Amino acid sequence: MSKSPIQNIPKSLIHFHYKPKFLSFFNFFSTAAISISLHHQYPFHFYQFLKNPIMLPSKANSFSTPESLFHWLKPRLPSDSFESWGMKPGTKNIHNLWLELSQGESSINVDSAIASPIRTVHVVTVKILNQNRGVLIEAQQELSDGTFRERFRPLSEKMKPGEDVEIAVIRAVKEELGSIIQGDIGSIVRIVPGSYEKKVEEKESSVSYPGLPCCYVLHSVEACVDGLPNEDFCTEEEGEYEECSDVKVADKAVFVKKHFWKWVEASTST
Repeated sequence: MSKSPIQNIPKSLIHFHYKPKFLSFFNFFSTAAISISLHHQYPFHFYQFLKNPIMLPSKANSFSTPESLFHWLKPRLPSDSFESWGMKPGTKNIHNLWLELSQGESSINVDSAIASPIRTVHVVTVKILNQNRGVLIEAQQELSDGTFRERFRPLSEKMKPGEDVEIAVIRAVKEELGSIIQGDIGSIVRIVPGSYEKKVEEKESSVSYPGLPCCYVLHSVEACVDGLPNEDFCTEEEGEYEECSDVKVADKAVFVKKHFWKWVEASTST
């Protein structure tokens, strides 16, 4: 019998009480909720989620090369949409999608009986708040091909296989905001207790891959991050494709160079 996630936490860090002041952790495999406060050496408490890791596709890729993926998709997607990949401003190309599949960041159903392929991706969304009740929004991105694309959404990042929400949040903040933040990321990110939500969105197409239907599994939290500017600012992307072993494919992919951020009122961020 496998151990409960709670059994993996050192007893010295666990304090049971009936009226928690900090965070209630939820075990997805039980209806019982146990309130726990974890004490760290940081100036503020960093709230951790006792959730099982998100079950994402493995790194196994059914397509050995971007070319094989291209030839499989071509007859299954609208030709005008498919041909715009990497050509239309703001879109990505077949190399990007192949890298996603290879790294387990997304999956595609390969059932030949289904006329239209569906891309499925788990995304962590971090709604960063400030003391003025503002919400940090990514206004737009500058891509490596010199084009820009509008975003107007909170910080978002595709999740990796087996990655839980807390780790994905820290990684997302590091990769997209790390160029402007000083200090250890883990010590300055504070997830708001009870803010986790999960929902599924289905779209007939996406900005990155026109014509390819997509199922987004969204894992959303609210958080506070110390050290961010109070005015609009820009950051440089860190870490995209750095773990890719196929350098030749990565060199042909479109990647994000810069993120442009702005603070907006909470009512305008939804």
